Amino acid sequence: MANHMMFLSLLALSCALTLAFEPSPLQDFCVADTTSPVLVNGRACMDSKFVQPAHFSFSGLHLAGNTSNRFGSIVTPVNVAQIPGLNTLGISLARIDYAAWGVLSPHMHPRATEILTVLEGTLEVGFVTSNPENRFISKVLQKGDVFVFPVGLVHYQRNVGYGSAVSISGLSSQNPGVITVANAIFGSNPPLPSDMVAKAFQLDNNVVDYLQVTF
Repeated sequence: MANHMMFLSLLALSCALTLAFEPSPLQDFCVADTTSPVLVNGRACMDSKFVQPAHFSFSGLHLAGNTSNRFGSIVTPVNVAQIPGLNTLGISLARIDYAAWGVLSPHMHPRATEILTVLEGTLEVGFVTSNPENRFISKVLQKGDVFVFPVGLVHYQRNVGYGSAVSISGLSSQNPGVITVANAIFGSNPPLPSDMVAKAFQLDNNVVDYLQVTF
């Protein structure tokens, strides 16, 4: 009896954890209808009679992205916006290019765990655990190494080599989303109250004003 109750408890817990992520599709596919005004948790399905091979493909991931920006990195996403056939399937990927010492600044994906593989170069990666510990976990990766960023945690990537670097990431959502910490805090529209931000970060109001203009 005790074993039976334990099994039922574990089953209930498993179901609860499963429901926290994207639901399984109820049909072979649900190609996103980008013209539909109907909004669901995802996108409305296109009539399957009009589905074409192009709805399931994307070209250009072999091309290097332009890293000539202030961060020295660029992301080429491949999610439901690029491949409508990913709708309801719960996966996507991205290519990230890094200039020498380029950084993909601290950010989080609210809807996805990320698994990253280094294709070229040397990357320092890391994430911070949630409260109350806020433990910093980091590692330097070489070509062929893999690292996982758990869903919702702040993480970053940085090229610590002298040449360019490339990585590719798989994500457990068709639309993982991205919240860049600096942009969210200092670049929101409308801006967050500067006095609140100054107190939260223990900064001078003038510094906050400068950062809000910068971002």
